[in-house]
Amino acid sequence: MKIIVQKAIIESILINSAPFLEKKDASQITSHILINAHFNGITAQATDLEFGIEIKTNAVDIHEVGSFTVNGKKLLEIIRILNDNEIIFEIENEVLHILQGSSKFKLPTFDSSSFPLFPTKENKFTISMDSLALIKNLKKISPAIDTSNPKYELNGALINIQKEKTFIVGTDTRRLAIASIDNLSQTELSLIIPKKTILEIEKLFLDQITIYYDSQELIIENDKYSIYTKLINGKFPDYNRIVPKEIKNSFEFPKKEMLEAIRKITTVSQDINIRLTPNMVYFTSLMQNSQNLEAKTELPLEINIGHELELNFNGRYLVEFLSQIDSPTFTIGINETRLPFTVKDNNFMTIIMPIIN
Repeated sequence: MKIIVQKAIIESILINSAPFLEKKDASQITSHILINAHFNGITAQATDLEFGIEIKTNAVDIHEVGSFTVNGKKLLEIIRILNDNEIIFEIENEVLHILQGSSKFKLPTFDSSSFPLFPTKENKFTISMDSLALIKNLKKISPAIDTSNPKYELNGALINIQKEKTFIVGTDTRRLAIASIDNLSQTELSLIIPKKTILEIEKLFLDQITIYYDSQELIIENDKYSIYTKLINGKFPDYNRIVPKEIKNSFEFPKKEMLEAIRKITTVSQDINIRLTPNMVYFTSLMQNSQNLEAKTELPLEINIGHELELNFNGRYLVEFLSQIDSPTFTIGINETRLPFTVKDNNFMTIIMPIIN
């Protein structure tokens, strides 16, 4: 097998494949990337058995078809130090030769036939919805998804497809993020997608996608990329029980000014206090173990409020919410100081647990 490819092409493939590789044990074939060269181009596959990626490109010169596997991390390290020119890949006696000018490298390969098979689309259902809206809303709620919760279902996002609306939900138990998409569906369905998969979807898919699924797996693809992931088994918490049935106090705030004020406070402490008065919003850091570390600022703002209200909470949650919205304003909904409060923009809402002193 022999191919010639520009550095930028193969480097991009390896960078996008890296998150899907086994990282703890380099002796496993799952630490390898599979390259399959055919006359129409090449396909590259990487998987850690929990999720995987296939990348296609025809921007390559195929001199001899074939396939090989090679340690993805080591190959990327080599490619990165080469010049921005063509690179030759050639297999001889089960050894990969990497050539560019006077530079020559050799890497061992594994038997390509031992590489794990990727799931197929056969016998899988498709999801019909605005895929760009799905990607956009997955990005909105992903900061709220937990990463190492012993309740494994909380380490993913719930996609709850109903007949007229789809809800995308994530929680780390201290906040709950919900986004919704209007749609018409003949099927009602709930899936839990791991957070690590969602992060890769956000990076790779910027246009329309096709989604295939069954009870165990999900496949997302476009013309260039195909990602598969195992779904999380488990019962996602009933998020509707957390959403307040009514809001006693609802106030509109300017996004830019609120974001600037909160970021000032979080340079000292993530835990902050906001005090709402008719003519001013006061921001103060909450430092329970320090007498000499403090941050304060205020924002002049006319608020239709009958009495002062205070909120104690982790400022990072509000910063991450505001960083995901496009509107110049958003709404805060408050019932009682010691109860969860809501922040909302159109179809996107986060419910934040207060800090109880």
